[in-house]
Amino acid sequence: MDPMHPSHPKNTDKPVGILACQPLTANTFSPYGKVLDLFASPNRSINQGTSGRLDLPAGLDLAGDQGAPVVAVFHALAQNPQGPCHLLERHQRGSQTFVPLTGARCRLLVALGQDQPDLTTLRCFEVSGQQGFTLHKGTWHHPLMALDNGAFLVLERQGPTEDCEIHSLPLGVRLGPL
Repeated sequence: MDPMHPSHPKNTDKPVGILACQPLTANTFSPYGKVLDLFASPNRSINQGTSGRLDLPAGLDLAGDQGAPVVAVFHALAQNPQGPCHLLERHQRGSQTFVPLTGARCRLLVALGQDQPDLTTLRCFEVSGQQGFTLHKGTWHHPLMALDNGAFLVLERQGPTEDCEIHSLPLGVRLGPL
């Protein structure tokens, strides 16, 4: 096959097409992870009524393969919201949770798949600055794509074994507007 042909596996300069983005909702995101609505009504009153506590069903899975939870802050720079995106990664030993600390929005490119991403399940979600999300263990995803400069609190597994598998996409993926 001609290496300059857009469908050639090594040609990562030409996009595979434009993937439409959609708003992040619990229903549409459920195969990939959990949505955290950071501004939902509190579950209960605490601290003698001076605070409301909101427990978020995050689906954390952080102890696999002798791992332990770690809390980090990612200081993200805004990126081109259209890509192109050339790779996906996954963490098979633990989930990852992202919570914007400064109201920054991001885009989330995800896919399912066992040995490699199943591109028929590739989806793009636009995440508001009032939402966080937890990626299920093993979900393929693009590294953090912030739409605004900002900080994100990240809860993930840390352990003696590296837990980041990277897969290069055969063609770049461009992301469309909502």
